[in-house]
Amino acid sequence: MGDSGSKKSSRAVSGIIFRYIAWEAIFSILVSFLFFFFIFFVNQILLMAKEILEKHVPFTQVVLLVLFSLPGVVAMAAPFASLVGTLMTVGRLTSENEILVMLSSGLSYRNVFLPAITVGIAISMMSFFANDVLLPAGNIEFNKMWRRIAVSIPALELEPNSVKKFKDTVIVTGNVTGNAIDNVLILDRTSDGERRLIMASNAELKDAGKSGLELDLEKAFVQTSKETAREDYDYAQAGFLRYFVPQEDIMQSVFSVSPREMSSRDVQKEITRRRSELDRRLNDRRSRIFIQGQTLEETLRAGRGSESWNRRAANLASFQRETQAYENIKRDNSLLIHIIEYYKKFSIPFGAFSFVFLAVSLGLMAKKNGQTVGFLFGLLVAVVYWALLLGGQTMGLRLSTPPFWSIWLPNILALSVGIVLAIIKVRK
Repeated sequence: MGDSGSKKSSRAVSGIIFRYIAWEAIFSILVSFLFFFFIFFVNQILLMAKEILEKHVPFTQVVLLVLFSLPGVVAMAAPFASLVGTLMTVGRLTSENEILVMLSSGLSYRNVFLPAITVGIAISMMSFFANDVLLPAGNIEFNKMWRRIAVSIPALELEPNSVKKFKDTVIVTGNVTGNAIDNVLILDRTSDGERRLIMASNAELKDAGKSGLELDLEKAFVQTSKETAREDYDYAQAGFLRYFVPQEDIMQSVFSVSPREMSSRDVQKEITRRRSELDRRLNDRRSRIFIQGQTLEETLRAGRGSESWNRRAANLASFQRETQAYENIKRDNSLLIHIIEYYKKFSIPFGAFSFVFLAVSLGLMAKKNGQTVGFLFGLLVAVVYWALLLGGQTMGLRLSTPPFWSIWLPNILALSVGIVLAIIKVRK
């Protein structure tokens, strides 16, 4: 009877401790979440709101744009809040000797890890839901609102010293003062498919209503050239030239959706489509390389006495161009970006779970002022994690590092270090 009562008491104490640590962690994580939420909010939302307020966009529309952007902020803030909040909780419990009392009562470290892991899993699921469901839905509404604003206020689409693409038109701007633009460069195609370059020292931006965006160019220089014969070109000069960007081109550029703003399922579908398209293009290029190589080989085998001998240099140049084009197509940065973003859809929410092991293990080492030290150390770990994530993304894009390892390496390191430190602490 005594042993049975002792076991029931032990279970009750474990349940109380589980709830106690879980609620402590939730409170600290909530405080940390508000901190990170504010940082990301200022960085991503308020700067955008300031920019469009300067364009005299109605305040209610600005508020709606901010509201539609909140899911992205939540998805980013949650994992870091999990790290800092857990460190603060365990650090306080350790520095105030509550962990020591618990261990002296015959309970194990499992009673610390279990509630922290449970809360970490819950936050990971919340972050994934915000990133995979709420973010795409908010982005759809954001783009609808931005499209209406951009059509009614075309000045939003042209910023100082920037490059803006509208379908087949690229506009490079200099300084912008109000609706006046200095040093404008326009690259586009004519209705006949010819390439066109337009330069002007000054331009005035106007809203052309349903016609789209209007640029009144002063002292304009225009050059047109054929796609197949660049050396065949025409040029002209004009004291005044009126240029239009159609409304449908503005709407198309505004409504473009990046892979970060899609759901994981949509990104996966887009990756499959792009891979299929890439395989088709590579097969086409391989066929061209084979034909060019065969032509070059026949020319060389025919020898100096053949009619084609004088074309050997041109055939060699064509073969080299096709080979280089194949290598350029093979490295599809757009596909790579989609693959990286697909892995980020899972790796960033999973960070809340992987941070738990690291946070608990580090929190157990706190001696004094555990809550303050945990907050500061959590910020340091968050900065290192973010630097590793950005570094991995850059390496994946520029150095062809496998996307999986580029994006998942920070989580793997956090989880591995946390487990190793936990094993060391428990064995002591």
